[in-house]
Amino acid sequence: MSTSKVLFGFHAVGVRLKTAPASIVEVYADPTRRDARMKQFLARAAEAGVRVIEGDAQRLARLCGSAGHQGVVARVQAIEGRRTLDELLDDLQEQGVAPLLLVLDGVTDPHNLGACLRVADGAGAHAVIAPKDHAAGINATVAKVASGAAETVPYFMVTNLARTLGELKERSIWVTGTSDDAERTLYEVDFKGPTALVLGAEGPGMRQLTRKTCDQLVRIPMMGAVESLNVSVASGVCLYEARRQRR
Repeated sequence: MSTSKVLFGFHAVGVRLKTAPASIVEVYADPTRRDARMKQFLARAAEAGVRVIEGDAQRLARLCGSAGHQGVVARVQAIEGRRTLDELLDDLQEQGVAPLLLVLDGVTDPHNLGACLRVADGAGAHAVIAPKDHAAGINATVAKVASGAAETVPYFMVTNLARTLGELKERSIWVTGTSDDAERTLYEVDFKGPTALVLGAEGPGMRQLTRKTCDQLVRIPMMGAVESLNVSVASGVCLYEARRQRR
């Protein structure tokens, strides 16, 4: 039996309802919310044959551990059988597609991870990679902030990030790290080929070993008074520049 978990919010539950309705055990909905968005959601749940249970806002908050549930909480089965990183990269190679990967080193805040997954989905990144230690895992808060992207973007947590980056390089994937002190900006390098973009946590940035493993370093030019961007914003800037070059 698959392990169950909780999703909450219209986006997170809605994407699971769209992509894997059979994995939803039950949905809890606040009966006092009767707006068009809730009616549309309930109609989709009914069409998919998903069981809906009424519960007030307090009960939903207890179920998901957050008051930001928007009146919708779901208990779901974890989706099994997702591909490994190697399998995903093998598939991309067979398809002749240049991988675009986002690597997060030391991002421990679930809100930041959720936002990074959302950006990765929007920019068409093929996967997000993070170390098992000193990194946030997928939980209900991440899924809520990701607005469904936690269900669509593969998220691989690896035992040794530097070794994984080395394995990416063996596959001819160019590993580009971001650093405020890099000489070149991201607008001066080529991202059209196989690319892994590495971003560190706000403040400390990438760990030293991660930095040394990168093929090159780039910086995001800052024109104003602030010295750096939130990691999810920086991820968006970098990924969309890579996407722009690939168009």
